[in-house]
Amino acid sequence: MIISKTPLRVTFGGGCTDFPSYYEDHGGFLVNAAIDKYTFIILHRKFDNKIRAKYSICEVVDDVEDLKNPIIKEALKSVGSPTGIEIVSLSDIPKETQLGQTGSYTVGLLEALNQWNDEHIPTEELATKSCNILIDILKKPVGKQDPYIAAYGGITCFDISKDGEVKASPLQISSETTEDLEKNILFFFTDFTQASAEILGDQLSKGGKLASDVVENLHKVKDVSYRIKDALEKGDTIEFGKLLSEHWKLKKERSPSSTTPQVDKLYSSALENGAIGGKLVGAGGGGFLMFYAEDAKKLREKMAEAGAREMKFSFDFEGSRVMLNTES
Repeated sequence: MIISKTPLRVTFGGGCTDFPSYYEDHGGFLVNAAIDKYTFIILHRKFDNKIRAKYSICEVVDDVEDLKNPIIKEALKSVGSPTGIEIVSLSDIPKETQLGQTGSYTVGLLEALNQWNDEHIPTEELATKSCNILIDILKKPVGKQDPYIAAYGGITCFDISKDGEVKASPLQISSETTEDLEKNILFFFTDFTQASAEILGDQLSKGGKLASDVVENLHKVKDVSYRIKDALEKGDTIEFGKLLSEHWKLKKERSPSSTTPQVDKLYSSALENGAIGGKLVGAGGGGFLMFYAEDAKKLREKMAEAGAREMKFSFDFEGSRVMLNTES
């Protein structure tokens, strides 16, 4: 049996600059953080030669080509299409919350399958192969950030060149700033997970020219991402909190469907009760609100009154890894 453990993520800044429709002309830049909420992939050797895949449904097939799940199919093909294998996945939080679950799942599956073949896959290769499956082969409406932060972990900057090459570098922040962020960043579940994925994501993933107002918006998003990097490296967490709100305002301008009246009401209440700034993380419309709090106690009390459940977290600095391997 092999079990991989791969973190989910939150985007501090730069979301949507990791799509080719933008970075091929302008380059992209993101600041991401991996958190201690995980996707677990379990591989179990079977006595027969069938392939069993359990996720929201259960598939039992004789040949990889018969699989309905495209990610499992392509991941298995990438390592030689092994049979006699059972694949089970678990996640700490619902996939509808859009904290990078698709990228985390793909990275964790490839991590485990390479171990199944007694092979080590370097972090950069793990990220690039996951992007190849999701973006190049399957044409999923996702950017590069999800596989990369799942593979690398940490609080990490991703600089994307016009040719799509990604340079990953850890954010240079002090341990005191890291502790401050873990203490004062608060996540609250809105209980609205019926959100539509951001429409712009589909448009960005298909290539072609973007409207000039969208390009200008994403220029500003990228600029905010650079400013978030600078603020955190200087230890200015108050400025970081304010920049989260600036980032959220830009996303709403770009994609009005990314919010709802319920989310807006919770957000306004938070800013009046202890939050410096914040944003909705994920695709939009529901899921988790993330705030940087000046008064965490007051904010917790107000969100509890509104019925928004808190999600405790810490940062994950290891990235995807195998936590059990009884095959070796």
